[in-house]
Formats: sequence, C-alpha cells, structure tokens
Amino acid sequence: MLRLHKYVLTQLLPSSSASTISLLLHRLISAVSPNPSSFAAEEYLVATCGLTRPQAAKASPKLSHLKSPAKPDVVLSFLAGLGLSTADVAALVAKDPKFLCAGVERTLAPVVAGLAGLGLSRSEIARVVSLAGEFFRRRSVALKLSYFLSVFGSNGDLFRVLKHNPNLLGCDLDKVVKPNVAFLRECRLDNCVIAKLCIHSRWLPAINLERLRAMATCAEGIGVPRGSGMFRRALHAVALLSQEKITAKVDYLKNTFR
Repeated sequence: MLRLHKYVLTQLLPSSSASTISLLLHRLISAVSPNPSSFAAEEYLVATCGLTRPQAAKASPKLSHLKSPAKPDVVLSFLAGLGLSTADVAALVAKDPKFLCAGVERTLAPVVAGLAGLGLSRSEIARVVSLAGEFFRRRSVALKLSYFLSVFGSNGDLFRVLKHNPNLLGCDLDKVVKPNVAFLRECRLDNCVIAKLCIHSRWLPAINLERLRAMATCAEGIGVPRGSGMFRRALHAVALLSQEKITAKVDYLKNTFR
C-alpha cells in the first residue's frame, strides 16, 4: 500500500537520509492504524492542524462523517513529507477541510509524481499545494499545470497567476481555456500579456468565447487596435462596463478633448 508513497518521497527527497525517509514512512504506517475512539473533528483541527477555534468550528462539519483520525493523519504525514510548514497546512485545511479526506494512494501521490515529472522541485510542488487548494485533489491538475506552464513560460509566472487566480485550475481546459488563449494569440497578445490578463481579469479563463470576441470588437471600436500595448487594458475595461456606459464615456472624452 505504501510502495507508491515510498517512491514519491524517495524521488522528492533524493538528498535526504534513509533515516528521514524511514521516519516519514513510519508516520504513514502508524497513521493507518485505526483508532477505536470517536473522532472529535473540532479538537483535532485545533490541536493537530493548528486552526484557530473559530476556523475549526466552521470547518469541522465537513469532517463529521469521519469515525477516526486515520485518514487525516495519513494526509498530514504526506504533506509533511512534501515540506509544508505547520502554517501552510493550517491555511490549506482552513480553506479546504475536505483536503484531509483526500486519498493519498489514489490521488495525491499520483499528482505529486506527475508534477515531479514536469520538473517541479519539492519546494515548488509544496507551493502548488498551497496555491491550488481544493483543485490539488483532482487528478487533472498535473495535466492543467503542464498546459499553463507552456502558456506562461516559467514556473515563476505560473505561481504568480495562481496566487491571484487559483480558480484557473477549475476551468475546463479543452472547451474554454484553450479556445480563449488561441483567440488572444490571434489578437497578437504574447504569453506575458495573457498572464497579466489572467491575474487582473479573473473572469477571463471561464468566459464564453463569443463574449470574448465581442469584447475584442468593442475594444477596437473605441480605437484600441489588437496587438497594441493598451489592448489588454481595453479588454479589461470593456468587460466591466455595459455598451451604453462605454458609449457615454467615449462621447464624453471626445467632447472634452476634441
């Protein structure tokens, strides 16, 4: 059962001593042992996960189905093996309590192995866990990150986008994101500009393609050509205003500045 865990930890911790890896595996093995006592979710979240009492009170109902701390213990051990700090774990669990119910063998370990295959380091994978939150519990996250890396061009730009817009990982890649990115490239926007759009215009990845086309047409209609330095800002502006307001503002500017 723990063979995949051992493989991932070995790959992610190549410089760690055998005793360190053995200790982590021992924690995993110990956590699997059932606890016959009832599971007090709120107390566990405070004492073990580092949540505040109000955070724990809000999160505990989502763990009410658990009968023991066995599964959460395994998840916490796995996160510790990735190098997440106590504060990182507390923030993650407060935001997504169901992360403690994720299947390590079935979901988390394969995702980590996939990200390692993309060339991400252990610290970078830990960063992705913190930024992605609930989306890290989906097996598709490695595939999506692979695509976004090809778009943004660097891990740094990817992390910057995810920090401001983690919902990017929840968008449909083939039906929504790829067609939108392809259209923006037709508008002569490079990867850097597309990344900025994803940061400042969080609606972009999930917007309907026809709506995006209409916005581009509107931006051109107010005198901002595609590929220009202001086109990104014009797209952002027209997305927030109705056609009537855009027309009124343009008429005002024309009358004011002739």
